[in-house]
Amino acid sequence: MKIYSRDVQFEFFRLRFQFSVLDPIQFPAGKSGNMLRGAFGNLLRDAGCRCGTRSHSSYCRYARIFEPAAAENAGPSGLKTWPRPFVFRTHDLDGRRFEAGQPFSFDIHLFQVENPPVNAICEALETFATKGVGPGHGRAALLSMEQLGVSIPLAADPQPCFTARVRFLTPTELKCGEQLAPKPEFRVLFARIRDRVSTLRALYGPGPLDLDFRGMGERSAGIEMTRCDLQHVDARRRSSRTGQVHPLGGFIGEAEYRGELAEFLPFLRAARWTGIGRQTVWGKGEIEVV
Repeated sequence: MKIYSRDVQFEFFRLRFQFSVLDPIQFPAGKSGNMLRGAFGNLLRDAGCRCGTRSHSSYCRYARIFEPAAAENAGPSGLKTWPRPFVFRTHDLDGRRFEAGQPFSFDIHLFQVENPPVNAICEALETFATKGVGPGHGRAALLSMEQLGVSIPLAADPQPCFTARVRFLTPTELKCGEQLAPKPEFRVLFARIRDRVSTLRALYGPGPLDLDFRGMGERSAGIEMTRCDLQHVDARRRSSRTGQVHPLGGFIGEAEYRGELAEFLPFLRAARWTGIGRQTVWGKGEIEVV
C-alpha cells in the first residue's frame, strides 16, 4: 500500500449565509438547492457579464463561477468541461415556510481557493434576497456571511478501520460506465469520490494529487457491502431558460461496508463537503460517514 505524506490536504471554504425574512417565504420540497442555484446564476449573468473567450486571463465573474471551461487540453486528462467550483447545502430548507422576522441560513462550499470570488457571491445573494425568494417571491435581508477555511487530510488513517456506514442524505446518482449504478458498491462509490476530489483540487486548489489511482481502485474492489437500505426519490425541475424538464431524483438511505478502509476514509470525509455523483452543485449527492 502506498503511504501518502500527511501534509496532503483537500482545502476549500465553507460560506454560511444568514438571512432575516421580510415577507413569508416558502421553499419548495426537494428543490431549494436548484431554486437558489438557478437564481444565483441568473443574477451573475444579468450583472452584465458576457465573455466571448474561454481564456483564463479574461474570465468574468459569471464564467469564472458558473461556466468554468478549460483551454485546449488544459485540464486533467484533457478535461474540456470543468465542474463548477461550488455546491449549495440547502436541504434543511426543503419544504419549509418562514414567516416575517424569522431567520434562515444555508451554506455554500467554495472549492476555488486561489482568489476565491467571495464578494461576487455575496453581492449576487444579497440582490437575490431583496428581489424575492421562492414561488411567492418573499423578500429577505442578508444579515451576515461567515467564511471558514476547511482543510481535510487525505493521508490514510493511522488506526485500522474495518467497518463504515455511509448515509446518503440527499438524492444520489452514481455513474458506472455509461449506466447509473443501482447500488453504491464501494468500488463505484470510491471511484466517483476519488475522481471528484482529485479534479477539484487540480483545477481550483494547489494542484493534482499524487495518487496511486490504479492501486486504490483495485483495493477498493475488495471492500464488501454488508448492508444496503435505500429508497428512490423521484423529483424533476423545469429550466426557466430553456423550458426543458430535468430529473433531480436518486437514492437516499444507508450502506455499510467491511474491509481495510483506513486509506479510503479521508476521501469519504472529503465527499461530505464536495458531494458525489450527478448534479452536486445544487446539493445532490450529500453524504455522511459514520
